[in-house]
Amino acid sequence: MSSYGAESDNPHSYSVVDSFPEYDYGPGDDDGVGAGIGSENKPRIVLMGLRRSGKSSIQKVVFHKLSPNETLFLESTSKVVKDDINNSSFVQFQIWDFPGQIDFFDPAFDSEHIFGGCGALIFVIDAQDDYREALIRLHQTVTRAYQVNQSIKFEVFIHKVDGLSDDRKIEAQRDIHQRATDELADVGLEGIHLSFYLTSIYDHTIFEAFSRVVQKLIPQLPTLENLLNILISNSGIEKAFLFDVVSKIYIATDSSPVDMQSYELCCDMIDVVIDVSCIYGLREDGEGCAYDQQSSSIIRLNNGTVLYLREVNRFLALVCLLREDVFERQGLIEYNFHCFREAIQEVFDIRRKALLGSNIPATENLA
Repeated sequence: MSSYGAESDNPHSYSVVDSFPEYDYGPGDDDGVGAGIGSENKPRIVLMGLRRSGKSSIQKVVFHKLSPNETLFLESTSKVVKDDINNSSFVQFQIWDFPGQIDFFDPAFDSEHIFGGCGALIFVIDAQDDYREALIRLHQTVTRAYQVNQSIKFEVFIHKVDGLSDDRKIEAQRDIHQRATDELADVGLEGIHLSFYLTSIYDHTIFEAFSRVVQKLIPQLPTLENLLNILISNSGIEKAFLFDVVSKIYIATDSSPVDMQSYELCCDMIDVVIDVSCIYGLREDGEGCAYDQQSSSIIRLNNGTVLYLREVNRFLALVCLLREDVFERQGLIEYNFHCFREAIQEVFDIRRKALLGSNIPATENLA
């Protein structure tokens, strides 16, 4: 992680202090296609919003595994914090967390530098507070960023909805969506697309929302979705997710709608597998890693559903939901999974060669 503060002579100079991963994957085989990518070439996600809207809490919970209850003790962000996220083969990006009191009209604010290389801009709105001022700041932020970079993906997190009733959540989302889009239309910017998400750090909604944001930054997403569609259609699987093991962000899923309950079950399964592996999977001397090529799990639920997890590589896991009677054809499912894993590795290899300047067409073949 790196940051700059008000005490710096140059407010846009950075000093590298630390990097993220706290999780031990064990010795790597360099299957992370992002290896060797410089920070300046990584997609950038910018977090903005008013003070105390929950920006830093979101970052800490999703990418630093901080307990939601511990975020109560986080100090308000007073400086821009830049964080390199290097924990997954596909999830390779930077997060810039901006303080809520930032002034876009300050001559020291370099819009070209901030928004020029930005892939996605997440604006966080506290749904439990009066959000009129937040909507004004959202409009200023979007219009300024769009002037600099028209390819930015604009994402609005309607945050802290855990304290609201279901009716109040829907009303807040409708109201914020209507006001934000109307204000853009009034200045002739109706072509800007804003995506809205109801989020909370106390459930899985923040992970699901961040998954959607990150997916938009993955150029291989259509290929990954197609591979998952082929896998489930040939195996009788009802739903499949390709997860980043550490953050529990799913970088791809099949084309069927995502059911939040299914997503939560898959997240909980990853937690169970990692926790049990950390207890019983390490050698007596503590060496080895909790997640490796042998990692797999089968959990049968009392409603006839089977949860099936398999390691794809040292960063990613495939988690599927299927009926118990379908799982009787486990041999076919295992064979199709191995074909799927080989195809995923091809995606990695092609991207790695593309980063080295080669252009080799992608091919996928799944039985």
